[in-house]
Amino acid sequence: MRSRLRVPMIGLVTLVSLLGAGCSRGGGSAGPAGLEKTNLTVAAVPALDSAGVYIAQERGLFTAEGLHVKIVSAISSADVIARQLAGKYDVTSGAYPSYIEADAQGGAHFKVLVSGSTMGPATQEVVVLPGSPINTIADLKGKTIGLNAPENIGALLVSSLLNDNAVDPRSVHFRYIPFPAMAHALQTHQVDAAWLPEPFITEVEESIGAQPLADANQGAAESLPIAGYMVTQSWEQKYPNTAAAFRRALVEAQAIAANNLSAVQQSMARFAGVPRMSASIVAAPGFPTQTQAGPLQRVVSLMVQYNLLTQGYNAALMIPRSKH
Repeated sequence: MRSRLRVPMIGLVTLVSLLGAGCSRGGGSAGPAGLEKTNLTVAAVPALDSAGVYIAQERGLFTAEGLHVKIVSAISSADVIARQLAGKYDVTSGAYPSYIEADAQGGAHFKVLVSGSTMGPATQEVVVLPGSPINTIADLKGKTIGLNAPENIGALLVSSLLNDNAVDPRSVHFRYIPFPAMAHALQTHQVDAAWLPEPFITEVEESIGAQPLADANQGAAESLPIAGYMVTQSWEQKYPNTAAAFRRALVEAQAIAANNLSAVQQSMARFAGVPRMSASIVAAPGFPTQTQAGPLQRVVSLMVQYNLLTQGYNAALMIPRSKH
């Protein structure tokens, strides 16, 4: 077992109150003309990996580009793909494996409009109950581990973690439970351990005293790209100016997130439903402002290794041609 030193946020209540009064870049003025679509629905898993979209909303960066964005919560990226392909969502924020699989297997033609996050220390962990007999990664053999969705980033990270510590990933069992219900699943012994991203790690630590067993940010998965803001190729081709405006707002928000932990924490408290105290102590991932094929190809390689993908895939296909 180990403990983590978390960074407190100074003046959270005051900052949130001030922001609630309405801060926005450029006073919320309309963005450039020529947008093909101005009302967008964005589905996001309310983890810190999606902090960029909440910062852009909070600071009026979408408004400054002439966009009116509605953010809806999602359980997982796999959960929103069908709706996005049906035109229910314009942009989705979620973990890469589900999009890669959909593109490779079904020709969904997803594009990474903006990179969302890369894994950092203590941002993706396997946790257990206090007093659990599971004290090492080796103790997970034969146990049931909670994930939020099948064949997604959780399965990839846990499999890599096990393999790097000489445990056969096939020796564990996965059970699929939404993040908000994971604390109850641990308490009622539906699972022996759970994989969680922030802010859910902090929430289960505070609510039921869960303890970190292992940080997924190690071995072959260290600093792995986790999530991105995804659109379909047809959507980007139909709304190129809108896509460019959304990208500009998100890239600015990503730069803020990368350099201002307090901005990440307060946006999660205000827009993602994270309790303010939890938001003030969460660990944050990396927030890239560029999308590169090389790091994404690492995700593909791990997916093939752990049978989440049955064939190879060129991750460069997911990057818009203008962004290569």
